[in-house]
Amino acid sequence: MAIASHVAEDGSLPSRMDLALARLERAMLLAGGLAAFSLTFLAVYSVTGRKFFAAPLLGYVDYIETLMPLIAVVGVSAVQREGGHIRMDIVVGRLRGRALWAVELTATLLLLALAAALLWGSWAHFARSFEWSAPLWSSDSSIDVGLPLWPSKLLVPVALAVLCLRLSLQAWCYGRALGAGLARPAGVPLPQSVEDQARSAAAELDGSG
Repeated sequence: MAIASHVAEDGSLPSRMDLALARLERAMLLAGGLAAFSLTFLAVYSVTGRKFFAAPLLGYVDYIETLMPLIAVVGVSAVQREGGHIRMDIVVGRLRGRALWAVELTATLLLLALAAALLWGSWAHFARSFEWSAPLWSSDSSIDVGLPLWPSKLLVPVALAVLCLRLSLQAWCYGRALGAGLARPAGVPLPQSVEDQARSAAAELDGSG
């Protein structure tokens, strides 16, 4: 499992690119959070309508299906920036210096290849759902209320494209660290000690983090 980490800043071009991309990732996280909140509101509305008025929200399942990619996928790049995805750190966590950066660079490049393949496949899946000449540009719609499905299917390749940008930037930063022997490269998640993790958690609790 991934250990707590943070991303260093040093004013270099990779660091500035990291911060610019992070702003986009935070906006995507906000959109995902608003989607999750809206689903909670729709659930309350549907249950209340069914319980007291015998009239649940029509198309509730359709709305869930449409909003789910916004909740589940758009934050994947932001989590990658913080090193928050599940992984095995039993061996990697013991590495230091160039050995650590070499392993991280290799893993990042492999993940980039996988993300690019998923991007290609998800774009093809979206393309099958989108049609210029169809009503609402969709040849694919939900069952109950006929919501066009192409917007939710488009979210997946968009999120994966941002992830590919993040992975490309991290691969560059790891490559710089490997070549120059940097101890704390910018633009990549850096592992923290237990003491640092405790200080970060305390700072978040008191609002200073």
